[in-house]
Amino acid sequence: MKQIVITLELPEIEALVKHGDKEAIAKASLDCVKKQINEGKLQVGKESSIEFGLIIDGKSLTFAMDKTLVNDFMDLAMSCATVICCRSSPKQKAVITRLVKSVTGKTTLAIGDGANDVGMLQEADIGVGISGVEGMQAVMASDFAIAQFRFLERLLLVHGHWCYRRISMMICYFFYKNITFGFTLFWFEAYTSFSGQPAYNDWYMSSYNVFFTSLPVIALGVFDQDVSSRLCLKHPSLYQEGVQNLLFNWVLILGWMFNGLLSSIIIFFLTTNSIIGQAFRKDGQVTDYSILGVTMYTCVVWTVNCQMALSINYFTWIQHLFIWGSIALWYIFLVVYGSIPPTLSTTAYKVLVEACAPSILYWLTTLLVVISALLPLLSYRAFQIRFRPMEHDKIQIQRRRSESLERDVAQSRLSESSETRNSSELPEEVRIRINSLKGSSRRKNS
Repeated sequence: MKQIVITLELPEIEALVKHGDKEAIAKASLDCVKKQINEGKLQVGKESSIEFGLIIDGKSLTFAMDKTLVNDFMDLAMSCATVICCRSSPKQKAVITRLVKSVTGKTTLAIGDGANDVGMLQEADIGVGISGVEGMQAVMASDFAIAQFRFLERLLLVHGHWCYRRISMMICYFFYKNITFGFTLFWFEAYTSFSGQPAYNDWYMSSYNVFFTSLPVIALGVFDQDVSSRLCLKHPSLYQEGVQNLLFNWVLILGWMFNGLLSSIIIFFLTTNSIIGQAFRKDGQVTDYSILGVTMYTCVVWTVNCQMALSINYFTWIQHLFIWGSIALWYIFLVVYGSIPPTLSTTAYKVLVEACAPSILYWLTTLLVVISALLPLLSYRAFQIRFRPMEHDKIQIQRRRSESLERDVAQSRLSESSETRNSSELPEEVRIRINSLKGSSRRKNS
């Protein structure tokens, strides 16, 4: 890496400083910094295949921040792989951070350990304070605090990757589950010619985002891990998923929206075609709107929670409790709410106990609809892993192969050791007798 140094520690500037003419010093310093910036830009343009590092001191930075030079300086800085601003003031640190944010449009992270870094930490999008001998001012002004600088690697590569993936998946899943639920209402209104007939009971609609689909999202946003911390540190390229914004872009968001729209179509039309006009009760009564609403709602709850189960990479008992518990809570809610007198429960009065639960058609329709609604995501993930795997997919495949290989090696060693142990446990007389029998059989064959 070649260095580009911008400094005012030059003989002609020092000579002007001795004379004490402030206007001449300022003009000469501005011209000198401008000349060095232009020379640096020419050097970078000529040798584009080489990485450059820019070094500038605090005095030179004051003139580089002049309104006539700031754009050229930022162009040069963005062309270099590394920029070092030495002996800079707290105000200059904050101004440089603000310029980098405005010029590049990128997310900035600042790291500091003292009171002179507070302005920079507050100006950056993310501030990381290091607690140490210089006090706690930087920690109190930061978003994250670490005890030593070496912990920054784990903060970025492990927790940074995990948090980016969790938040991205959580937001996309919110779009999916609400579009799936909302469009079943739209299809039902179109089916009833927009007559105002409600598809679901009022308490069904109020409880959807509160009881039946909220806890799995929380589990995803708090506990999910696509790879372990050891693999995150071993493969720093995983961090590029966040830098390149591969998991939270408009293509992915629209894909989740389309998946929600497709799930709503499958749920509504497959449910209506499966049970409308069919004898649903033992006495031969056909399906009414209350049964249709309960069946559709059951399919929605099962589908969105199973989609969550397919999206999670790291299962603990908490994820299992939240996902399957949310589905079980729906049935418990139906039983409890349906036992309330019909003046309060209205269309939900004993709809599960008397109508849906005894009917095999209800359970078969739920199973058929849920499997059909999950097929698009399963097909997409199978295609992606097979033909266009992402970085974490490659690492997961590599980890599974290595674990399978280690398991096979350990099993072969165990079998070899057991055979050796069994042969060594035979008495000496028995082994001699076996060897003599083998020798006699070979002589007869020969």
